[in-house]
Amino acid sequence: MAEYTLEDNGERLSAALAETDIPGLKMLNRGKVRDIYDLGDRLMIITTDRISAFDVVLAPPIADKGRALTQISFFWFDLFKDTIKNHLITGSLEGIDLQDGLRRHLEGRTMIVKKAKPLPVECIARGYLVGSGWKEYQKSGTVCGIKLPEGLDLADKLPEPIFTPSTKAEIGDHDENISFEKMVEILGSDMAQKVRDITLKLYTKAADFAREKGIIIADTKFEFGECEGELILIDEALTPDSSRFWPVSEYKTGSNPPSFDKQFVRDWLESTGWDKNPPAPVLPSEVVEKTRAKYIEAYEIITGSKWEY
Repeated sequence: MAEYTLEDNGERLSAALAETDIPGLKMLNRGKVRDIYDLGDRLMIITTDRISAFDVVLAPPIADKGRALTQISFFWFDLFKDTIKNHLITGSLEGIDLQDGLRRHLEGRTMIVKKAKPLPVECIARGYLVGSGWKEYQKSGTVCGIKLPEGLDLADKLPEPIFTPSTKAEIGDHDENISFEKMVEILGSDMAQKVRDITLKLYTKAADFAREKGIIIADTKFEFGECEGELILIDEALTPDSSRFWPVSEYKTGSNPPSFDKQFVRDWLESTGWDKNPPAPVLPSEVVEKTRAKYIEAYEIITGSKWEY
């Protein structure tokens, strides 16, 4: 079991905690950020403070990042509840046998969820021309094979959001963009169309909501699963780790707008000359603090609530 060090007069656990080995519980999976435990008829998903870039887990973790991501997901799950069901049962740890220090650490960053059969694709909605989409557009005028109008610039808003699915890569590999036709082969026509439609519906609803709050959601990734014969939303929802959030006040075309995520981390890593193979350089405290502040700022703007952890 990992060692837990109390800080802030015992009110918060050390952000140096990178793992959450829990005695008596069966771990199903440890990803770059999340730890998943089997509770029998339910799962427990813990969003840790681990942070990754270029597919490498970095050190030190970002304090409160896991809580911010989890609380943002809770907000969107509630907003979408009349559009699609989700896997969340509760964020409470009541009834789970945990030592006090570990319980305090896990509060706010843990989801108890239904067991669902995940679809073997990731569902991406893009509303703006950026990232890998911009690179492809410059070469071929397309994004993931979808033809776009000529003359678009970096960070331009697309005429309408587009759906660009991808495969789910094994740990250490990269997701691979696939065509909608390939997705039909994987899921079947009815499910593929249903997933495409709900992805674009959720993205449009979220983008309209966030724009009023001062945030542009340039793109986002959803994951879906099947539970008791229904399609439900699983994993996280519209967090800075699964989406590009841009401040409306700083948005302009022709350049990459600043984002509410780990861009400070990526920029610093790029400046070091690191070859992007592990081990990565240790993050300086200034980068860690700026990154933490961005995650919390995103939480406060989207939810309209003051950060209280």
